[in-house]
Amino acid sequence: MNPTPRWPALGAWTRIGPAMRLASMLCGLLAASLAGPVHAQGYPSRPIRIIVGYSAGGAVDIIARAIAQQLQGGLGQAVIVDNKPGGGTNIANRALIDSPPDGYTLMLVANAIAANPTLYQPAPYDLARDVTPVALVGRVPVVIAANAQSEVNSIAKLVSMSKAAPRSINYGTPGNGSTPHLAVALFERAAGIELTHVPYKGGAQALNDAIAGHIQTVAVNALEVLPQAKAGKLRVLAVLTPSRSPIFPDVPTIAESGWPGFEASVWYGLIGPAGLQAPVVARLQAEVQKALASPEVKDRLAGAGGEVLPGSTERFAALLASEKSRYEKLIRDARIQPD
Repeated sequence: MNPTPRWPALGAWTRIGPAMRLASMLCGLLAASLAGPVHAQGYPSRPIRIIVGYSAGGAVDIIARAIAQQLQGGLGQAVIVDNKPGGGTNIANRALIDSPPDGYTLMLVANAIAANPTLYQPAPYDLARDVTPVALVGRVPVVIAANAQSEVNSIAKLVSMSKAAPRSINYGTPGNGSTPHLAVALFERAAGIELTHVPYKGGAQALNDAIAGHIQTVAVNALEVLPQAKAGKLRVLAVLTPSRSPIFPDVPTIAESGWPGFEASVWYGLIGPAGLQAPVVARLQAEVQKALASPEVKDRLAGAGGEVLPGSTERFAALLASEKSRYEKLIRDARIQPD
C-alpha cells in the first residue's frame, strides 16, 4: 500500500474521483441554495449547538470548545458543545444528520467520519449525501509510545522485535477503526511487520494500561499522551508527521526512524447536515477562519503539537472524499472490524 499522503499535498487529493464528485455535489448544492429565497440575513438568531461524538475532556472536545468560544463573538450567539459519545461516533453522526439544515446544529468531526461508512455495515450514512462540509479546522499528529521502562525503546526496536517474532508486540488504541488504529495498520503494511492490536473504549484506558505495563505500546494523538510523557511514565517513540513536533522536540519523526513518506494525523473539521444553505455555510466558514487566526485557537492546537488548517469549504470537501477512499481500501484490505 502506498504511504499516507503528506499534508502539504492536500491539493493533489482533488484528483481522486470521489473527491471531485463530492466537491461537484457541494458546488451544485451551494448554487441551488443561492438561487432560492432563503438568505443568511438574521442568522443566527438563537444559540448554536456543536455536537461532539466523544466524551468531555478528549481531544475533539477540547478543540470544539476552543472553536466554540471564538465563534460566539463573531456570531453574536452562544455556541454550546453537546457531547454524544458512543457507537464509534455514529450516535452523534445520526443526531447531526437528523437535525434541521438551518445552521443551528453542527458537528466537529475527526477522521472517523470518513472511515465509518466502510467500517460499519450496513453503512450508517452516505458522506456525500448526508452531510454538508463547512470548514477544516486543524490536525494533531498520531504518536506511538511505550512504557518508559519497556525494552521497546525505539521504532527500530519495535520493528526488529516484530520481525523476529511476528505479533509478539502489542499496541493499544482508542478502539477498532479509530484514527490511531488505522495509522498503525498503515505503518504495519509499510514496515512489513505484524503487531497485535488491543482496542480500548478510549485513549485514556489504553494509556493507563501502557503505564501499568499491561500492553507494550500505545498509539494515540499527541494531545492525549503529552501529560504522561511529561510525567516520565511513557516514552514517545515517534511522531507520525513530516517534521518534529514542537511539544516533543527530541522525539524522531517516523521518517527519521527509517520510514520516509509515512505520516498520519488526526484532522478536525466542522460539518452540518445535508441541505445547509450556501449563505449559512459561507457565514460559518468565514467565522471559522477568523477563529483559526485567533491566538487562543492557535495556541490550543500548538499546545497539543498540532496546527490550524485554514482553507476553503471545497478543500475540506475534497479531503473528506479522499480520506473516505483511502480508509475504504485500508479497512477492506486489512479486514478491520468495529468493536
